[in-house]
Amino acid sequence: MDNTKFTPRKLLTPGIVLLIFALLVTFPLYTSGYNIVLLAAILMYVVLTVSWTMFSGPTGYISLAPAAFFGVGIYTAAVLGHSLPLLAMVGAAGLVCFILALGVGTITLRLKGVYFAIFTFGLVVLLKELLLFWEIVVTKTRGRFVVLETNDTIFYVMLGIFVATMLTTYFIRRSRLGLALVSIGENEEAAAHIGINVTWLKVLIFAISSIFMGMTGAIMATRWTYVDPYVAFNPLFSFLPVLMAIFGGLGKFYGPVIGAAIFAYTEELLLTKFPYYYMLTFGIILILVILYMPDGLAGFIEKWRKGGWRRKRAST
Repeated sequence: MDNTKFTPRKLLTPGIVLLIFALLVTFPLYTSGYNIVLLAAILMYVVLTVSWTMFSGPTGYISLAPAAFFGVGIYTAAVLGHSLPLLAMVGAAGLVCFILALGVGTITLRLKGVYFAIFTFGLVVLLKELLLFWEIVVTKTRGRFVVLETNDTIFYVMLGIFVATMLTTYFIRRSRLGLALVSIGENEEAAAHIGINVTWLKVLIFAISSIFMGMTGAIMATRWTYVDPYVAFNPLFSFLPVLMAIFGGLGKFYGPVIGAAIFAYTEELLLTKFPYYYMLTFGIILILVILYMPDGLAGFIEKWRKGGWRRKRAST
């Protein structure tokens, strides 16, 4: 009989995950107002970053499309929020983004390197300009009003999206799809030679990752009274997930999570305390991380743990 199956070390990680989940679920019970809004914003950035990492992490394809899917989710909320229940509207946003990503992925994922990055960022600009043209020329108005929701409702829906994102990412990483994605990132031609349908797999994971970005945009739009294409398709929502993932480290599952959480909280803190210097401070932080922690926070933590383990073995 295997006595090592239920060792305390193996139960530690699930225990920590359950504890964090319990704290998140009960968070609105012992706080209110600004803290709930802040935590919902942190969860938003975590979902965007983990969704981006789901595809770009193992494949090495740098997608700058998160702002496109986030913006489509925002406009789905603005258009359908008046006629559909909240959860149906959020689900519809994910479905619209999935269909859009399938079409875009089929066209763009035959491109590689900088060409793919430029094309995906061009998608953000294209959607913004198309909506501006439609609103100014056809509807004669710019922007739309959004049905508002309470802070607690937004937080719990955002928490549900976060859990769904983490579970999807976890199971993909541990499945054959995850191994195939890694092989694509290491050598795409070799992966195709061993029988992996490279294009189909890239398109599928790219589309799955877009679902969570779209749903996040839909629920976060209900915080704002009014949205327009400039708000919905803000390029920062394309670049920040990439920076957060690099900051946290792409090598470990938890890297993008802690990177996004710390980055988002730091952004909010600097924006409120030092509004004129926060971007400069961010630039300095990123330069230091790239220079001294090329594997991100996760890489630093792993090196520290291994170093501590070696010192412990040496002392015994």
